[in-house]
Amino acid sequence: MKIGVIGASGYAGGELLRLLALHPHFEVTAVTAHSNAGETITSIHPQLQSYGNQKFTAFAPQEFTSCELIFLALPHGESAKVISQLPTEVKIVDLGADYRLESADAWSHYYGGEHAGSWTYGLVDIEPFKSEVAQSTKVANPGCYATAISLGTAPASVFADFTDVVVVAASGTTGAGRSAKINLIASEVAGSLTSYKFGGIHQHTPEIEQALSKVSGIDAKISFTPILAPMPRGILSTITAKLTKSMTTEDVHAIYTEYFASSQFVTVLPQGVMPKSAALTGSNYVQMQVAVDQHTSRLVVSVAIDNLGKGAAAQAIQNANVMCGLDEAAGLRIDGLGV
Repeated sequence: MKIGVIGASGYAGGELLRLLALHPHFEVTAVTAHSNAGETITSIHPQLQSYGNQKFTAFAPQEFTSCELIFLALPHGESAKVISQLPTEVKIVDLGADYRLESADAWSHYYGGEHAGSWTYGLVDIEPFKSEVAQSTKVANPGCYATAISLGTAPASVFADFTDVVVVAASGTTGAGRSAKINLIASEVAGSLTSYKFGGIHQHTPEIEQALSKVSGIDAKISFTPILAPMPRGILSTITAKLTKSMTTEDVHAIYTEYFASSQFVTVLPQGVMPKSAALTGSNYVQMQVAVDQHTSRLVVSVAIDNLGKGAAAQAIQNANVMCGLDEAAGLRIDGLGV
């Protein structure tokens, strides 16, 4: 299948290109990057030697007329501007936020500007999302925090209070994109942790609530505090929720293990083994551990992913595989680096 990538000069775009170069069924034929048009791919992503002297091009709709599948890796608010210029029949996975939210009010509150609408939400490791993606041609790839938190919370809908979920999650600096920002330079982040978008204002909040409401059938609410961690990539999320019935750690571990038994990418670790973000770098895998805090009768879940892998590019390819009727793990059976 001929593939196009629009907006490939960012971190997620570079990770897309790296993984697509290994894909057995996808052939990248068009790669655009507006501000870097005319530059070689390796001048921006020196790790991508398999692309040789190929250059980024400026966006031109005619370059994508032969593509059967297109990935959008554009900044938030930009995807909607190009959709009308692309072939209507082409399959598209959008890594941005433009089509994730069903509520126009939520979009206006957390992002601002005009709401573009909503596409099928691509959290394919759980139902009902996977079945919906398999029947769709337009898919909104979940956000990085939203992926880790939604996956870590979803199995608890039958025994935890989804109206009061509390999350603290740390992310590497690539989650903020490639644009130069003073607060993200090495001298500012090295050896330091800091919260940001403090007080329930992070833009992934309504996305997570939307996903959890769908799997639980109730109006889910979360209190989410993100933390900037002094590392390039990775997410570690800690989720807690009040139990609605008496449970032990062993009970919860068995439920979570069964819930993800059919997933090719989510691993509920053996009891006593904790998720480690570095173990997942460069991969589409998810590690999680669960426990019951008997003192407070709360569920505690620890979830680790790679924000550029499972949180962006790798999950986008998993979505594309499902859309195209392929093995969802095609091109994605890649272990994490570990260091």
